[in-house]
Amino acid sequence: MTVIDRSKPVSIPPRAGVVGVGAMGENHARVYSESRGVTLAGIADLDEELARCVAAEYGTVTRELDELLDECDLVSVAVPTAAHFEVVKRCLDAGVHVLVEKPITANPERGEELASLARESGLVLQVGHVERFNPAVRATADLIRDLDIIAVDAKRLGPPVDRTTSDRVTLDLMIHDVDIVQSLIGSVPTAVAAAGTADGQHATATLEFDDVVATLTASRVSQRKVRRLTVTATDCLVEVDYLDQSVLLYRDSFPEFVSDESGNRYRHESVIERPEVKNREPLRAEIESFVTAVTEGTEPPVTAEAGLRALETVRTIDDRVRTRESLEVRSR
Repeated sequence: MTVIDRSKPVSIPPRAGVVGVGAMGENHARVYSESRGVTLAGIADLDEELARCVAAEYGTVTRELDELLDECDLVSVAVPTAAHFEVVKRCLDAGVHVLVEKPITANPERGEELASLARESGLVLQVGHVERFNPAVRATADLIRDLDIIAVDAKRLGPPVDRTTSDRVTLDLMIHDVDIVQSLIGSVPTAVAAAGTADGQHATATLEFDDVVATLTASRVSQRKVRRLTVTATDCLVEVDYLDQSVLLYRDSFPEFVSDESGNRYRHESVIERPEVKNREPLRAEIESFVTAVTEGTEPPVTAEAGLRALETVRTIDDRVRTRESLEVRSR
């Protein structure tokens, strides 16, 4: 494959921009403004009043998209999913490196087009699966490297969100855990089953891999916020709390009968270890990895191809959910 280097020479320090400064995009602007070795050269948003407020907050300026791309070496794209393809393509066509919030696009075929364009242009296209950069997840990836994994369970639950989104719960929330599970196991599932309820706001999926089964639940209608991952191996169990950025490791579990004044009773004990996890904001780590990939010419930690694999699995899950929903409607 012939690579046509469309990228512009990267400035020192590199100039960063943010396209779309809603809830997530504003956080990107904040991190760039606070980061050493990066200049926040501007932001762009269709909501001009919002853009002015965010620009004032983080000491930068508002620009039209084409002007922003002229001024930047790299950008974060945090527009609604439906606009990802158009905006990311304009960025790549302008020779600008891109960190696009997940999912890479709404459509896998369009996502592949962007991945191909980035490869052929010698540009970095990183997908914003921010949970990959959660310190607890990184610690877990190291812990389980040599374990014989047999099952994974992920729960991502919470009340209705206070932001506008047209994405179904699978594409908005479950995709995080799909990406984590696939990255930990190192493959894509061989079979997928799924079901949903509450008008698509609560969904559960079962993914089968070679010798591993994963169960994922995502919900926008739970009254408690939960972000947990459990990895079961033949000789231990690992529990991850994304919110606390903590990891617990259970091993050497053994049953025994003990006697006391009330008679014999059964108890089960195990050794619980708490590996050290250095807490850090995942978004900051993600953006630093993106800047490093751009400045050093290396592959980003979450490639466009990885983003596509997560999207394709989630689309399969959503197809299964929609099929069940259609069958339920017909049976009424």
